[in-house]
Amino acid sequence: MTVLIAGGGIAGLALGLTCHQIGVPFKVFEAVREIKPLGVGINLQPTAVRELFDLGLEDRLPTIGVKTRDYSMHSKKGLQVWSEPRGMWAGYNWPQYSVHRGALHMMMYHALIERAGQDCVGTGWSVERFENTANGAALHLKHRDGTTKIEQGAVAVGADGIHSTIRQQMQPDQGEPRWAGHVLWRGTTQAKPFKSGASMVMIGNTDLRFVSYPISEADPETGLATINWISELKLNPDGGFNKEDWSREADLDDFLPQLSTLEADWIDIPALISGAETVYEYPMVDRDPIDSWTDGNVTLMGDAAHAAYPVGSNGAGSAIIDARQLGAAFLAHGVNANALQAYEAKMLPPTSKVVLMNRGSGPDSILGTVEDRCGGVFEDIEDVIPKAELVAHAEKYKAAAGFGIEATNAAPRTIPKGARVG
Repeated sequence: MTVLIAGGGIAGLALGLTCHQIGVPFKVFEAVREIKPLGVGINLQPTAVRELFDLGLEDRLPTIGVKTRDYSMHSKKGLQVWSEPRGMWAGYNWPQYSVHRGALHMMMYHALIERAGQDCVGTGWSVERFENTANGAALHLKHRDGTTKIEQGAVAVGADGIHSTIRQQMQPDQGEPRWAGHVLWRGTTQAKPFKSGASMVMIGNTDLRFVSYPISEADPETGLATINWISELKLNPDGGFNKEDWSREADLDDFLPQLSTLEADWIDIPALISGAETVYEYPMVDRDPIDSWTDGNVTLMGDAAHAAYPVGSNGAGSAIIDARQLGAAFLAHGVNANALQAYEAKMLPPTSKVVLMNRGSGPDSILGTVEDRCGGVFEDIEDVIPKAELVAHAEKYKAAAGFGIEATNAAPRTIPKGARVG
């Protein structure tokens, strides 16, 4: 009853860890020759952190990130529009973590290798196609050295990202990822934390904004921490875009002049940007939701299933939750097509809704409303937007994304402690 996992990113590793926990044989196939830490900072909501705790990773998370205390949004003039506590400070039973994506990836990889052995992850293997067989599913694989092979399993899972080969086979007419004109420039800089010291902030509007938060504790001697930052500009969507690539380095002149127009006396945006050793450019893309992720004994998860704009702090976390829900389905139905259908029925509707919300009605869209109503200048935000409207906007997104505090705290464990398949 082996689970074949295409992709050794956060999604695939989370599923591997889950399979190991519940006693299901698995194999992970990753296209790169060597798994290395890529990317910059990301946020893990309490809904995902609780799953990592249940995977036995609670003690490792503090070594790679910071418990986020609060989140605030500010107009282009640095004026506060909205602020709220996060994680355990908001009343969740679990923290929110701000971490380096690469550090999280490597932490999960090392944990999986320690538990299941080096051979559970095969590197250098890319998927050419999948096949439903009489006994389950098969992946047709090709190694970087030209070697090919066919792996047989009970089910196969496409955790192979936004350019998923498995999704392409299921949806041959899907085309390239959808781009609406926004480009992200991302980096990390050694600097002193701002506000509470564990704050996440967003400054600007829908066309021009800056997001920043620490992803390490401050050094007790220097007071400096690793500060993650993201600059976003809206460009002409008809101009085309460079294919997304975590490792493509950027030119500061492409965006720093525009970001320097943002005004906030409590954070030095130009200094943060200029202080980064390397800056990466990444177009903000997603894919249209689809009606089904599953073809017989093969299904999708993570970005292969529901790639969304990164505006709600739920990208990596959503992939982790997918893995846990797949594990729960295996426990309930066995490692078979029925489990895949049950997983899809539970996860496809809410994640599709989030994909569409993130395009224009995500939590950050309130900054566009402020810009439209007052140009980002005000003395009292309630003269622009009543507090009730701000609260309703924040709660609507949390409910849709599954972040509600009461619902999160009251939910039973996705994987019961000690549960095993068979």
